[in-house]
Amino acid sequence: MKALADKSQVDVSLAVESLEKKIYQLKVDTFKNLTRWQRIQVSRHPDRPYFLDYIQYMTEDFIELHGDRVSGDDKAIVGGLGNIKGKTYLLIGQQKGRNTKERQHRNFGMANPSGYRKAIRLMKWAEKFGKPVVTLIDTPGAFPGIEAEEKGQAEAIAQGMFTMLQLRVPILCVVIGEGASGGAIAIGVGDRVLMMENTWYSVISPESCSSILWRSWKFKEQAAEMLQPTAEDMKKNGLIDEIIKEPIGGAHRNPREAAHLLSQSIVKEIQDLEKKGPQERIEQRMQKFRSLGHYEEKIHPKKVSSNTKSPKAQ
Repeated sequence: MKALADKSQVDVSLAVESLEKKIYQLKVDTFKNLTRWQRIQVSRHPDRPYFLDYIQYMTEDFIELHGDRVSGDDKAIVGGLGNIKGKTYLLIGQQKGRNTKERQHRNFGMANPSGYRKAIRLMKWAEKFGKPVVTLIDTPGAFPGIEAEEKGQAEAIAQGMFTMLQLRVPILCVVIGEGASGGAIAIGVGDRVLMMENTWYSVISPESCSSILWRSWKFKEQAAEMLQPTAEDMKKNGLIDEIIKEPIGGAHRNPREAAHLLSQSIVKEIQDLEKKGPQERIEQRMQKFRSLGHYEEKIHPKKVSSNTKSPKAQ
């Protein structure tokens, strides 16, 4: 209609305005009612902002810090100092890559043990100098290769969780894309855990869950419904604290606005956490993760008379 108006000099501004309002409302309704699998697909959109994109939009002067001082400098995990609205933070996150060459360089955002050990080193450095820690989670999981297991993948992830539980500075964790398995929880133990609106967080991806239960990826949508991995599900089940809204259509539609919303949440949450003392934060952090989940413990004590002989004696 706009093109037609330009050619014919006919005023259709009212009709265009009406259609634009309908289009906007349609977008709102569509993205408000996405299925869990559709939400996961949005989180994997190739144009969705990654860690370094948010760093570019949010920080004034980011200084990357390299290496774990043991075996190498894993490129899947990036960490460094960044200034957000006048305050310096230690920012750590996974980086996936845009093209084939960059994805190979970043190992598709799947870290090896050296990546988690680098994160641990940087967190301890932040504690030493009193800098709040912010982690931005976006990974399909820890690297599953044999060499990663040989170099202590499970131990590195466990050490990351152990370190974060005891860190004396405020810790904020935000899922900005995919939050899968140990690769996510290794940098996901914080005083506050947030998720952006179109993200997911789970012990396993729907595809892998489907392949285990049904020996096929065909049931990935059904697996997604069973796993309940979306931000709304996580909030309802008490596994995260807050959801950060995204621009209509997802963060990839307006990365700059998405980064603005993310930075606002970071500043607000850290300001709230800094009102508490280090020991209070640690105790509440530990209690937070100890209280996750529901279980029942039933003990049926056996009544043994004093005259009953032990099986060995019999």
